[in-house]
Amino acid sequence: MNSKLHAVCDGIGRPLVLCLSEGQMSDHIGAKLTYPALPDHATYMIGVARQSR
Repeated sequence: MNSKLHAVCDGIGRPLVLCLSEGQMSDHIGAKLTYPALPDHATYMIGVARQSR
């Protein structure tokens, strides 16, 4: 079993939104789950981090 952590952080790296999901779930679905929890009137920069094995 594996899992995936979808995180939204502020400009200095502090987490604003965390969503733990099943590992096989698409990043697009994870984004849809975290988007409603984001603060209004903010600027967003999007990136993906992958864990190497």
